Amino acid sequence: MFHRFSLTASFLVAATALPAQTDRASELFDVLELGTVLEIMRDEGLGYGQELGEEMFPERVNADWTALVARIYDLDTMIGEVERDFTQSLEGDDVDAMIAFFNEKPGSNFVDLEISARRALMDDAVEEASQDAAAIAMADETDRYRLVQDFVEANSLVDSNVVGALNANYAFYTGLIDGGALGGDLTEDQILSDVWGQEPEIRQNTTEWIYSFLLMAYEPMSDEDLQAYIAFSQTPAGQQLNEALFEGFDDVFEEISRALGLAASQFMIGAEL
Repeated sequence: MFHRFSLTASFLVAATALPAQTDRASELFDVLELGTVLEIMRDEGLGYGQELGEEMFPERVNADWTALVARIYDLDTMIGEVERDFTQSLEGDDVDAMIAFFNEKPGSNFVDLEISARRALMDDAVEEASQDAAAIAMADETDRYRLVQDFVEANSLVDSNVVGALNANYAFYTGLIDGGALGGDLTEDQILSDVWGQEPEIRQNTTEWIYSFLLMAYEPMSDEDLQAYIAFSQTPAGQQLNEALFEGFDDVFEEISRALGLAASQFMIGAEL
């Protein structure tokens, strides 16, 4: 237990302990291969940006729009900002326990499987097949589905992802407004009402995607290994890690969403880039 003997002593402890904690958090970032995860998410974002342009201003989607989306999804910036927020969120947490779990099996296997599944789901045919398989497992309430459900609930994956998506949508709206695409008549209450009205659809889509992803990713793992992952997720270290991951990613993707809204507004009103 830490005892603060004096103000000076507390500053000395903080000054000497922080670099070590930061180094361990950076090590955890690498153990979880979050840089690779962000690289995949960037590729997903580039595809989303293309779809967004084709939906909102199909006649103006060109090389300039593609280049602008690529700048918004700058990988080095994404990695730097996520690692910074992730590291800050972990201050005072049991990072050693997190590294210990994911440095060894089965923890390390889950990292590899999640990355492989995320890459695979970028193929439309794979995603459709995975969704179909997940729908059957959910309808039949198979034993594996129930285990995955325990994992989802232990980490609040549906609720946390829904909140993140709603915040990102709100940020996109603010980008559109700040860019002048929606005029000055839309109030904050109207924006919030519209965003909140998307919640049921977002929740359904999020639930379907999470179970599709996890059932596919964890299929090679034994029930015992998945139970070990669930058990870790329920520990204080597991909960701290889950919170740090959402804090690390959510702020960055809110910024990206606002930037996309601002960029889209320029194309919608025909402004020169």
